[in-house]
Amino acid sequence: MGVRKPKYSKEEHARRGRETYEKMIRSQVEATQGGRVVALDVDTGAFEVAANPLAASERLLTLYPEAQVWCVRVGYAAVHHFVAGAPLARAMHV
Repeated sequence: MGVRKPKYSKEEHARRGRETYEKMIRSQVEATQGGRVVALDVDTGAFEVAANPLAASERLLTLYPEAQVWCVRVGYAAVHHFVAGAPLARAMHV
């Protein structure tokens, strides 16, 4: 697998990811997949759900090798959560 290059600026990628999730995916996953991670392709709207970003992204890229991947944790504002003062390994809730 070669090095994949982003098609969009960080801002445009984020805008597309949020918009795709809100318009096409959220209603399909929110009731049953809370806390899991959605990896979505910002171009096609294709998505995969898994317990963590790496697993979800790998599943999506297996099916869509050219996907421009955006991840979101279902029901949360961010994929990762850091706790002040906690060691990094324990602070990440993935």
